[in-house]
Amino acid sequence: MGKINLSKFEEIINYHFKDKRLLEIALTHSSYANENPDSKENNERMEYLGDAVLELCITEELYRRFPEAREGELTSTRAYLVNESFLASLAREISLNKFIFLGKGEENQGGRERDANLCDAIEALIGAVFLDGGYQQAKKLVQTLFYNKWPQHCIENPKKDYKSKLQEITQKHFKERPRYILVDSFGPEHAKSYRVKVILPNNLSFEGISSSIKRAEQMAAKEAIGLFNRELSF
Repeated sequence: MGKINLSKFEEIINYHFKDKRLLEIALTHSSYANENPDSKENNERMEYLGDAVLELCITEELYRRFPEAREGELTSTRAYLVNESFLASLAREISLNKFIFLGKGEENQGGRERDANLCDAIEALIGAVFLDGGYQQAKKLVQTLFYNKWPQHCIENPKKDYKSKLQEITQKHFKERPRYILVDSFGPEHAKSYRVKVILPNNLSFEGISSSIKRAEQMAAKEAIGLFNRELSF
């Protein structure tokens, strides 16, 4: 890879940052930050923010598009739209993979095409736009990314992921949603693992570990669902 031209990427997404450093951070993988400690921080915190902003944008749009849909249908459709492979495909469509700052090891291991890296980067990008221009600008970017990607109808009877299932359970029993927290990351850059904790409304918590934050969240949710399935008292 030659020198990365972030101005070109701004043209692609049709958004020009007031604070260019926010864009740099959004596109900086932890492997690059570790090899260049004086250059940039990595995008993990910004990805966490962007994940929440993206979920709100998608939720608002689905609520508007499908006024007759039930909560479970909306939740399942949203889960389909924000899953890792779907977001990675959106990242490739805007050539985001060409603009990520990667360490040499991660680059050599094929990190520029790794779904987890692309998913994290596109969520971090949304977080960066939110910080730089506010919710309306982030929403505008999401609308651009998802242009002609919206389903014509809510997804009926899909195979639900663990996070969606857990959310339905906690909303039914507690009228609240679970919270997910990134606890730790460890291991070599080309094979990094993430530890995520899910905290239920009754303050019980469960952890999951995987090679991406999203998958670690799924594993934590799976552990929590297991407790419900064992019919233990809350």
